[in-house]
Amino acid sequence: MSNVVLSIGGRSFSVSCADGEESHIETLGNVIDQKVQTLGNSAGQNEVRMLLYAALVLADELHEASAAPATQAAPMPVAAGHASAPDTSYNLERIAAMLENLAARLEQLPSST
Repeated sequence: MSNVVLSIGGRSFSVSCADGEESHIETLGNVIDQKVQTLGNSAGQNEVRMLLYAALVLADELHEASAAPATQAAPMPVAAGHASAPDTSYNLERIAAMLENLAARLEQLPSST
């Protein structure tokens, strides 16, 4: 097992992952950080709420992408190490599962507010 430190919303999070998955986890962390940045100022929010909002927006985007006909769906960027478009659905499902797992773990942490 390896540990990766992700910077999301100006905060650092240490995440365990399988050996060789570090780059992929960092890519996912960057996606989450970009989503947090688009949501605006998170200075007054605790980590759980900040990540919950980002997870909800990403889950909504995943839902809309899976509901759209394949011919109308915008091409999604494919994460490093996953070169083919058919893997996109699998990657999105993995991202959603990781976000849910991360949110559940953060909810168990003592509140900082």
